Amino acid sequence: MIAAPDRLAAGVLTINLDRDGRLLFADPQLAALNVRAGGAIGQPLAVPALAMIARLAVRLGIVVSRAVTVADDAADIEMWVRAQPETDGLRMAVSGWREIATWRPDGLRDPALGLAPWPGNWRWETDAGLRLTLISPAAGARHGFDAFALLGKPVTTLFAFDEDGDGLLPILSALAGRTRLEDQPARLRGTGVPLLLSAAVRSDGRGAFAGLIGTARSVADDRLEEDEPLPLRFTEELDRALRTPLARIVANADSIHAAAEGPIGSDYAGYAADIAGAGRHLLALVDDLVDLDAIERPGFVVEADTIDLADVARRAAGLLAVRASHARVAIVRPDADASLLASGDFRRTLQILVNLIGNALRYTPPGGQVMVEIVDGNLAGVCVSDHGKGIAAADQARIFDKFERLDPTEAGGNGLGLYIARRLARAMGGDLTVESAPGRGARFTLALPAG
Repeated sequence: MIAAPDRLAAGVLTINLDRDGRLLFADPQLAALNVRAGGAIGQPLAVPALAMIARLAVRLGIVVSRAVTVADDAADIEMWVRAQPETDGLRMAVSGWREIATWRPDGLRDPALGLAPWPGNWRWETDAGLRLTLISPAAGARHGFDAFALLGKPVTTLFAFDEDGDGLLPILSALAGRTRLEDQPARLRGTGVPLLLSAAVRSDGRGAFAGLIGTARSVADDRLEEDEPLPLRFTEELDRALRTPLARIVANADSIHAAAEGPIGSDYAGYAADIAGAGRHLLALVDDLVDLDAIERPGFVVEADTIDLADVARRAAGLLAVRASHARVAIVRPDADASLLASGDFRRTLQILVNLIGNALRYTPPGGQVMVEIVDGNLAGVCVSDHGKGIAAADQARIFDKFERLDPTEAGGNGLGLYIARRLARAMGGDLTVESAPGRGARFTLALPAG
């Protein structure tokens, strides 16, 4: 399986059945689950709990919704299932997918725990027949293959095993002796990327061979230091590979939510809104990761020019006007005739202020105000103030750390915005600071050299 235990799958997954209960379509995560249960496209749904709900909905001719738990290879999967009869078959919507690790006898919890950690490692697992049961999603994204599509296929579909320096295949010795596999040379099928594989033997409750739990690392990673930035080409490829499909997902979900093709049920409209929101969050994360990679590269510089901070502040507030209206929060921006020259990069300064004002909107209650003011002094500054819950003194340094979020349960944000904003401000010769106290809101000040 792809998702890790205790991890929630984002969005809504779908299954389509024909009038006779045969599977016509399933999203990859559900299709893989059905394959592991012994099913296939064109055959009856093989997952018992889902098949039971499907039969009940067809027999009664009504929509059936309920929570179910499905026993999978190494986890129990909790999900909410909605089955809706249609004229030509049945449509099922699955949400709230959650995998919970099942109990294992002591000593069999995870044989891979003894595998040596390594930067860039990714995970793979097989069953007793050496068919793939798990591949880390990051591996597919990094190396350009469909991890879902390979589930249930022989391990040799993914790896081409090479001989070691002694002309032997370490994996054969490991399987024959039921011993740990170390540094098996291999290549990814289709791309030829050289890898080193390690694996531990998994046993069932009777001590019989139950498969392999392994890790793979690119040979190229052996030459990289753990804190060395990713190759520029990889960052560009990641941006290009994710941005277009995510933008398409958001556009289609928005279209469904708006019922552009005709009326739909309110629950499906809600699902579509959730999908669009998740897509926008991922797009923002892609932007942040690209920026993060750029600012942490040696020699990163920001081209300085003369900019009008008051004008940039007004533009940033204008970009968030619709969001502020929906939140019922007023943004008080600098007067139209106000001007304050500074030395900096227009695009990066706008990026910082959009982040600060966006954060202020998130924490200001309905009916409140976000103040955006210019400050003239030794440095040219813009202050963004909110009326939120404030930040304790002990936490004010932490909020500028990478991936730091004071309350991970709050919606939005990924812990990179303020880290990137401060790095950009300092790259322009300025700084980003905060003044706050619990219950009294927060005041962020972007200071740049006077123009």
